[in-house]
Amino acid sequence: MRAAIYYKIKKSTINTLIHLFLISVTVICLYPLLWMVSSSLKTQETVFKDFSLIPHQLHLNNYVLAWQEGGFGRCFLNSIFYTATVVVGIVIIASLAAYAFSRLKFPGKNVLFIMFIAAMMIPIPGSFVALYVLLNKLHLRNTPVGYILAMINVGLSVSIFLLKTFFDKMPKELEDAARMDGCSKLGIWWHVALPLAKPVLAVVVVFNTLAVWNEYILALIIFDSRQFMPLQVAIKLFQGEFVTNYPLLMAGLTIAALPVIIVYLVMQKYIVKGVTSGAIYG
Repeated sequence: MRAAIYYKIKKSTINTLIHLFLISVTVICLYPLLWMVSSSLKTQETVFKDFSLIPHQLHLNNYVLAWQEGGFGRCFLNSIFYTATVVVGIVIIASLAAYAFSRLKFPGKNVLFIMFIAAMMIPIPGSFVALYVLLNKLHLRNTPVGYILAMINVGLSVSIFLLKTFFDKMPKELEDAARMDGCSKLGIWWHVALPLAKPVLAVVVVFNTLAVWNEYILALIIFDSRQFMPLQVAIKLFQGEFVTNYPLLMAGLTIAALPVIIVYLVMQKYIVKGVTSGAIYG
């Protein structure tokens, strides 16, 4: 009896400590975000003097100034267009390639898959010079098409790996049943494989959305014209060589972070499934 009581007390204490630790980690992770939003509502004079998360006076016009002075309107639309196009392209190409690697038999399949996996070990900045030279020779530098193709190329390897792992565990009986109903290989991919792969597709969408939306260096390398620049490059305008307008900079960062947060909240129910298990269907 005493042993059972001692066990329950010990287990309760451990659970309490675990929850306290997780709460601490959550606070540490959320504080920079809260500080960013708080600083966006202050003035240049009070941003480093007023340390409260809720400013005494809210300067909501910082968001209007950030949108107008930073030229956020066009850059915001550019980022939405680039992100949507790249993510859709990655989902289509990666899912087709992953399904082919998982289910089809063709010469050199294993070698090609190993090459895709090997590309994951190459640091992304390490390919910038080659991308620049290639896009320049194809006359695609300083064009949205060149940037989109480069970003699709960046996200393919990991996406193919995740989706192939899922398709490898998918029961073949489902495909046999679809084949008996008259589905072609492309029909099985569209009507069977993709609907079952929703958890993994959600992970692919979220990870690549973050990567494309937050991309900065490649855009600086490829684009010369400001009209093609994404949002992250526009934010850099508030950071001068000698003076940085921190309230407007924080307002711009808040605007840039909001769409990503919305995407994550909408798709969060699939993310844990897709990351932790490739054997959960539907």
